[in-house]
Amino acid sequence: MTTPDQTAPAPTAPAASPTTPVHPSMEALGRRLGQVSDLRAAASLLSWEQETFMPEEAAPVRGQQLATLAGLSHELFTAPETGGLLAQAQPQTPTEEAVVCVARRDHAKATRLPTAFVEEQTRAQNEAHHAWIDARRHSDFGAFAPHLERMMDLARRQADLMGFDEHPYDALIDDYEPGMRASQVQAVFADLRDRTLPLLDRIRAAGDAADYGVLTRPFPAQAQKDFAWRVAGEAFGLQGSFARQDESAHPFQSNFSRSDIRITTRVEPYWPACLFGTWHETGHAMYERGVHERWARTPVSAGASLGVHESQSRMFENLLARSLPFWERYFPQLQEVAPAVTEGLDAGALYRAVNRVNPSLIRVEADEVTYNFHVMLRFELELALLEGTLAVRDLPDAWNAKMQAYLGLTPPDDARGVLQDIHWSAGLIGYFPTYTLGNLLSVQLLEAAQRDPAVAQGVASAEYGPLREWLVEHVHQHGRSLTPAELTVQATGQPLGADPYVAYLHRKYGGIYRLD
Repeated sequence: MTTPDQTAPAPTAPAASPTTPVHPSMEALGRRLGQVSDLRAAASLLSWEQETFMPEEAAPVRGQQLATLAGLSHELFTAPETGGLLAQAQPQTPTEEAVVCVARRDHAKATRLPTAFVEEQTRAQNEAHHAWIDARRHSDFGAFAPHLERMMDLARRQADLMGFDEHPYDALIDDYEPGMRASQVQAVFADLRDRTLPLLDRIRAAGDAADYGVLTRPFPAQAQKDFAWRVAGEAFGLQGSFARQDESAHPFQSNFSRSDIRITTRVEPYWPACLFGTWHETGHAMYERGVHERWARTPVSAGASLGVHESQSRMFENLLARSLPFWERYFPQLQEVAPAVTEGLDAGALYRAVNRVNPSLIRVEADEVTYNFHVMLRFELELALLEGTLAVRDLPDAWNAKMQAYLGLTPPDDARGVLQDIHWSAGLIGYFPTYTLGNLLSVQLLEAAQRDPAVAQGVASAEYGPLREWLVEHVHQHGRSLTPAELTVQATGQPLGADPYVAYLHRKYGGIYRLD
């Protein structure tokens, strides 16, 4: 997970190239927007710290600090003087043109939200987040319900302030996936549901493909974190010179520049949660690292969208780290640090185990075949809550009913049901569909990359350097200078579609479960 306020730092004008002088209008714009950028970076740092090291009693004060910084940065960015500077800006280079274009777009959206609303929303999000942590700990939805009601009320007010043509959800998802609409998501999800449910039925009928008890064998906590971090560096390029990893209640990635990136993980008896959680967040981190430095401290210096961001995290987590070549390469290292896990196994057995298809209660532990059903039910519940056709007090029952309908499971408590995700407590209404959009794009991008023989050979041997270079060139370096749709077509040659992803699922799991 990566949070939008942390991946979209406020804009400043880019530094001039040695041969192109900076126009005075761009210089003035840069000074103004640089102050906004610094305020937002400071707020992001405080937000990261409260998830990792902050004392519990500091929560109320931290909430006010974050609200103050959010209000100051919003007020400065939306001030009439800023609008004047943007109107007068005369970019001299393609880089400056992209910066001004994105800054004007952001400014037009931001000016629809009053500063008082932004401060109120920030305070409410902070209060809701800490209430969620305690409610999940005690599996008590009732304690969180008033905060969720407030989050939904704020989401409705935000949608009204932003404006929409079809559905209020459109105004919210646009913050995470520009240009996307609820109706488009519904069509994509219906198509996926129709084409993956039969696959799930065939897999269930096939029986077990491995000994899944290995996934909860003893694996010391520090050894889990050390192994996950070591592989994140060796395989995927994440280095301590520009990144660090800590623990939090829900794994996430945040960054304050391309040279200061933070990821978190969590440790559980089910050790894949730590390993694959780390590698998921590494995908987010390496995207931010790959954004070209020419965009530094501009609105372009972030991922094109949350869906594109998720394509990177899901690619690293699933397409690479759950592949057979990956475990053929890293199984010997796992044997060294976790002999109790690997006893009696080989790389193939572990590969089959970590790719187990089994409907589960927890989204972040779900396999690739069932994962999207977790996203679908959250999206449907968000729509109902936003429309008012579902009351917050009835959400646990609605959640459990959809879990039963989609996955044949009923959560035994709220902690493993409606309270498991951080998103609603953080006010991230409209975020969930980006996970599935990222799944689709991950396969489409990897297939496009493997048209390069060096990339294909590297992926086949778990040597990911050529793939990382391809991703930087075709995806990462562009930041927000391209829309998600533009980036997808430019990188893959076709619009986003479900066909490659569905074919990938059938090919991979047909082999593991010998369906053919």
